[in-house]
Amino acid sequence: MTPPPTPPLADLGRKWPLQGPESSKILPPTPCGVVLLADRGGDATGGSAPGALVRVVVGAVAGGVRWVVLREKDLPRAERAALAAHLRPILAEAGGTLVVAGPDPLGGDAVHLPATGPYPPPRPGPAGRPRPWLVGRSCHDAAELARLTTEDYATLSPVYPSRSKPGYGPPLGPRRLGELIRFSPVPVLALGGIETPEQVRACLAAGAAGVAVQGAIMRAPDPAEAAATLTTAWAEARAGQSCAETPQPSTGTTAAALVDRASEATK
Repeated sequence: MTPPPTPPLADLGRKWPLQGPESSKILPPTPCGVVLLADRGGDATGGSAPGALVRVVVGAVAGGVRWVVLREKDLPRAERAALAAHLRPILAEAGGTLVVAGPDPLGGDAVHLPATGPYPPPRPGPAGRPRPWLVGRSCHDAAELARLTTEDYATLSPVYPSRSKPGYGPPLGPRRLGELIRFSPVPVLALGGIETPEQVRACLAAGAAGVAVQGAIMRAPDPAEAAATLTTAWAEARAGQSCAETPQPSTGTTAAALVDRASEATK
């Protein structure tokens, strides 16, 4: 299956309603489409060696994936940094980006943080931003969304029951996902148990900027084919729109209102 064309990164920047002198600047692109969570786990295709993960990422990129979040938190820092250094040019050649899970960007400039994790140490960035170029945050409910401050994007999980984390939940489902996305101050990636084109379409219909997947590609006999199946579903659901055209979240809702209204939706 031939993967759909991916717009260049230059086309994916987003304008965001900021305050003060930053208000007229274009912020960096945020993850969209199909995002691979790269972690060997216990049943990744090809085994548990780091080389197996590299082969899966190569296949995913061939299948149209342009964003990869490197997990592998069990590795020593030096080995993890070497793995990140190996993956970055693979993605860069295709116009993609590597994001590192945790506060240490491992020589890069994009990180994804846990729900309660701290920001990484400040450092100069593009346009003088005193932080990594891109920061994401894991969220699971309205209260965690309400705590977002200067993050660029968030994940919401679990949307469906997850084989990678059995018993983790309860699942949000597409309807609850959509309710939370409408009150999110940043673009949202749907995460958890997403394995089929139908699930991809349901998440995007709920307003997600994309879907983050692990097992559907990491466990696949042919990662390239699995990735192409999901990226094609995403592209068809987008009907030719670029990531920059993802509907922007509401910006006039206070944190308290976010929690209250989201709580009402579950009654």
